[in-house]
Amino acid sequence: MTDSTNTDARDLAIHSLRRKRAFQAQVVSYAVINVVLWGLWLFTKGDGNQGFWPAWVTVGWGIGLAFSAWHAYGEKPITEDDIQREMQRTQADGR
Repeated sequence: MTDSTNTDARDLAIHSLRRKRAFQAQVVSYAVINVVLWGLWLFTKGDGNQGFWPAWVTVGWGIGLAFSAWHAYGEKPITEDDIQREMQRTQADGR
């Protein structure tokens, strides 16, 4: 492996680790804030006219969290093989 390849691999690894740690921080925030919101709702529901509002926050934020999970753990970096395949495909298509 050349120094350039080593540096590229290291940069990709660091980037991946940062995404994963950012996602983990989002999960902690999601859990803590949702526990507080649900506790607030349970404590203040009183006459029952307030509705089931914490569910909107939990579901809405959960959808965003799912996209963040995909970005952190499911999405793969673009490799040199991917670039070469795409170049061959676009050249074959005449684009």
